[in-house]
Amino acid sequence: MQTIMIIDDDTAIGNLEQEVLERVGYKVLRAYSGTEALLLLKNASPNLILLDLMLPGLSGEELLPQLQGIPVIVVSAKVTVQDKVNLLLGGAADYLTKPFDTKELLARIAVRLREAALFPFVTVLSCGELTQNTSSHGVFISGLPISLTRTEYAILKLLMQNSGQVLAKSVLLDRISEDTPDCTENSLKTHISNLRGKLRDVAGKDYIEAVWGIGFRLSAGS
Repeated sequence: MQTIMIIDDDTAIGNLEQEVLERVGYKVLRAYSGTEALLLLKNASPNLILLDLMLPGLSGEELLPQLQGIPVIVVSAKVTVQDKVNLLLGGAADYLTKPFDTKELLARIAVRLREAALFPFVTVLSCGELTQNTSSHGVFISGLPISLTRTEYAILKLLMQNSGQVLAKSVLLDRISEDTPDCTENSLKTHISNLRGKLRDVAGKDYIEAVWGIGFRLSAGS
């Protein structure tokens, strides 16, 4: 039996979703805040999450980057295109606007579960408050999105995959060459400097450390 977690403080909406889901054979877990959801997820592994955005305490936007490896359908009254774009780029698998038709809800769930079964290895890299979703290509610090160039993204991904280790410039250039053939030894320093600046502007601290004479290392920030 597949399990779906509902994260929504609106009891009426949550009850409706639970009733519909259980009627067709899903097991349902309920959380009424982002904090409660994180506590439940320490001991539970749902197949899919229905996430409201307007939650007490930790909002849905802040919670989303922490829902690693689980398909998330955002169910929200927010209807602007930019809201939907930001959430989909930030890692959400789908977006459903309240009020919704229960048949559409079930159809979207079925599609996302089928996709998860076919492509189960969604990877979310993390280092401190910094997260990178290699499926959606979203990068966040404490839930806030960071806009990166293709080269900056590739550099960060490699540093995230080797967090705490010093990577030589030659290794960086060799490993990212397939994704970013435009990056050269002369331009690498500039790309890393721009990346460091973007992360620092949001986090207020440095995540990337230059190790003189060797290369660069990613840490939780200083």
